[in-house]
Amino acid sequence: MTSALGRVVATERKPNTPHEFHFWTALDSPVGIGTIVRVDGTQPIEGQIPRIYGIVVEGFSYTDLQTPMHDVLGHDGSPSDAGYALTERAEIRLYTAAVLRQIPEEPLQPVPMGQVFLAEEPDVQIALRMDTYLREGANTGIPIGVYRAGGTEATVYLDADFLLGPEAAHLNITGVSGLATKTSAVEWLLSSLFTHFPEEKGSIAAVCFNVKGPDLCYLDQPGRVEDSDRKLYEKLGVKPEPFEKVQYFAPYTAKGFTLNTLRSNPALMHNVNALTWGLREVLQYAEVLLNRDDVDAKADALIDFIREQVLDKQFDDPLLTRTHTVQSFADLDAWFREVLRGLEQKDDQSWRTHHVATIRKVRNRLSNISTRCAGLVTDFGEVSDLPFGEFEDRTVYVVDVANLEEDAQDLIFARIVSKLREHLERRDLGVKHLVVFVDELNKYAPSDGLDNYVRKMLLDISERGRYLGLVLFSAQQFRSQVHRRVVGNSSTSVFGRMDSDELATPGYATLSPATRTKLATLDKGQLMIRHPHFTQPIFVRFPRPSVMQGREGAEKFPAAREGSLDAAVFRALRQLDPDITLNWVQDATALYTEQEVLKARNATLLAKPKDVRAFFLSQFRRIIPAQQAHERPVVAAIKGLPLDDPYGF
Repeated sequence: MTSALGRVVATERKPNTPHEFHFWTALDSPVGIGTIVRVDGTQPIEGQIPRIYGIVVEGFSYTDLQTPMHDVLGHDGSPSDAGYALTERAEIRLYTAAVLRQIPEEPLQPVPMGQVFLAEEPDVQIALRMDTYLREGANTGIPIGVYRAGGTEATVYLDADFLLGPEAAHLNITGVSGLATKTSAVEWLLSSLFTHFPEEKGSIAAVCFNVKGPDLCYLDQPGRVEDSDRKLYEKLGVKPEPFEKVQYFAPYTAKGFTLNTLRSNPALMHNVNALTWGLREVLQYAEVLLNRDDVDAKADALIDFIREQVLDKQFDDPLLTRTHTVQSFADLDAWFREVLRGLEQKDDQSWRTHHVATIRKVRNRLSNISTRCAGLVTDFGEVSDLPFGEFEDRTVYVVDVANLEEDAQDLIFARIVSKLREHLERRDLGVKHLVVFVDELNKYAPSDGLDNYVRKMLLDISERGRYLGLVLFSAQQFRSQVHRRVVGNSSTSVFGRMDSDELATPGYATLSPATRTKLATLDKGQLMIRHPHFTQPIFVRFPRPSVMQGREGAEKFPAAREGSLDAAVFRALRQLDPDITLNWVQDATALYTEQEVLKARNATLLAKPKDVRAFFLSQFRRIIPAQQAHERPVVAAIKGLPLDDPYGF
């Protein structure tokens, strides 16, 4: 039997309550802030000896001194004479613990006097109520890390029903940037989730937005895993391997030659896909890009008219000289030109209740979108999108927006998440549960400032997404500066090493001073977890993700330079057909414009045909080579008659 390490104590100044108790230990006890302990009572309650589980939140050290002056006088004012004292002063260690669980739970009473024991692994499961969801045949536990204290190692599990729904959902991570907290924790948690998510609950996938640098660009590449981390992987039941199925999506650069991502090395392009949208995909979310102070209700009405009456329809009007079928930004600009020309010819100021000034303003704002979001939005309507309706189980879909302007980032967030929600509502996305990871939440859902489309979308996910199976995993450096409804709806909160200024904000007032101090000094790989089953935050250690880190990957796989158009097309087509040569590409594209070449390349990458060469050539208009005119045969001149010919006339 394990020996006791302390005893519960209560004084007039520090009494025990149903939620907090105090105990003392020997000087060499392994108790520290965050240690889980068990108290065995002495008096039975309704025939059962009570057991109380608590976590240490504060510690004190006492001697019999009344004031520091007594200690100074006892050593003649010299610290070096302390070793010559005849006796050593008695010292005790006193700890305050917050109650995690009481058994029996009713009646709820103050913690009784009793012996204090260090919690072992079965005690940790009971203390954190993990025994309620780790039952045989109904196990919904997702390992998040390992609790360590005094030789005890216990796996800490999150309840999948409270992480992904339907009971509750969403997870939020806070931590200082650059200390292997936020991104590393999400990479590890997704690995654990894909491994342990119960099959009877259905399929699951993740969409991750890479918003800074190369953090998420190498999830399918193996990383360095230390021996200590391998032991953690073994205990947590997860293989230390990179993700098996990963798909990357990124728009083109402004020129359109190469994809705008740091994952552009030819060795990694096999699972990188273009993300390009046309008028049809953008017009529905035009308000994301338009300045609300500049586009009023009249402009909104015209945009709605174009969306409902003009787009993808054969539009005819007496004002126009021909029937228009608007399917791209180029078609829309031609439609606008003819409408304005017709108004000028008639010297009229309005058309179908829309004033000419409003028409000019909307034309200017909409035609500007393809310029502001060049590379993502195309003038001619080529579409390359996420595989909505064909999502695969245990697959990570990474959308790289790190190098894009803010307007393009907002458009990508708004459209992709809205489409995901629509498909989940219809139950035809391809998977039943979907995790959406968004970093830098301070930027996209700030607590102050004007409301915008992206913040509304994130609020909608956090408040109603769990009913659809849409779960938000978010991260930020300053939790206090994120909209309260976003973090408030996250049932699970994870904290890495924190900034002292952040810990001084009111949101952390419920933590004890010792807990806040520990948060400010956490090592890499340590986290504090809040979960609905845990009545108090728990400190755990998680293993280093088994994927290549962003900085290491950028050094090993340097991004390809944009170069010339021929070289860019060659690199792209070679992913589909390794036998294609640069000379063949140069010969095939020599007679065509840059826009035609890019359009043919995009169509080929989207179709992925068996015969790449034939398909690529079929995308070009046929050019009949000029033929040299045949020279007329030279006819010999008729020989003239002699002047003295008697028969001549």
